[in-house]
Amino acid sequence: MIRHQRLALIDMGTNTFHLLIVELSERRGEAPRVLLRTKVGVKLGEGGISNGEIAPAAFDRALHTLQAFQEEIELHQVTDVRATATSAVRVARNGAELVKAIFEQTGIRVEVIAGAREAELICKGIRQAVPLGDEPHLLMDIGGGSVEFIIANDQQIFWKQSFEIGAQRLLDQFFRHDPLTQDDVRAEQEFLRHALVPMLSAVEHFRPSTLVGASGSFDTLGDLEAARQGQDLAQQPAARDVSLDSFYRSYDELLSTTHEQRLALPGMTPMRADMIVVACVLIDFVLNACRLTRIKASAYALKEGLLAEMLER
Repeated sequence: MIRHQRLALIDMGTNTFHLLIVELSERRGEAPRVLLRTKVGVKLGEGGISNGEIAPAAFDRALHTLQAFQEEIELHQVTDVRATATSAVRVARNGAELVKAIFEQTGIRVEVIAGAREAELICKGIRQAVPLGDEPHLLMDIGGGSVEFIIANDQQIFWKQSFEIGAQRLLDQFFRHDPLTQDDVRAEQEFLRHALVPMLSAVEHFRPSTLVGASGSFDTLGDLEAARQGQDLAQQPAARDVSLDSFYRSYDELLSTTHEQRLALPGMTPMRADMIVVACVLIDFVLNACRLTRIKASAYALKEGLLAEMLER
């Protein structure tokens, strides 16, 4: 007999699938106990996202991963499962086919969420890790398929938008040489200058004070900094500061190294060894165009936002 309510939250991102399993406390107001937090580099957008489809190999990786997640869900006697899919499934011609196959093979119902909904959940997740206070902050989540920008403080979302310009798309379009040339960097930044006009206008209006990056590439930047400082990467906090000096040290290093050299960097996540380069070009563009001088990294994002929303009910 199951005595406690246990929740499983699945975030099917374009690069990474996340599974979070928690047990709710019987005491009101007490934080849930984390039973499992795991992620798998599925690379759902690899080989197809720029053509509007999920490639067969990625389709198979997604199914295999959800089957493994279902085994964990059964092992932990979960009572409620919530699964969300974002950009790669949202825009793919065969996205609905994948959702159907997952349900048929695992019994997991996947909700494909719109970009605006994704941005709201990311904001809610970041708030669990980073105290935003009264000032507006620019929140940013660089996914493989889309990038979400939100201007918010602790209580209010002032503006939000999802842009289909994620790291896999940027990689497909601008990763022409390894290392990137200055012409590659300029081409990406020129593209961003046009693609991100609505975000730049919102920043001009609301004047956020700090860039807060959610998970993914920002986790990797934090890990590169922590590794340089000799810190234990297994003990990194839910929120941390990434100094501008540290960011640009990482950026310069990433721009001047090959794939194999980046793989060897202490703190590098192997599946991000290429995407982190085009992501850093994007971060550099945002810092300069928005005149921001502070960066915070939040390890919490969509799935933590979904959990927070469920606990509010």
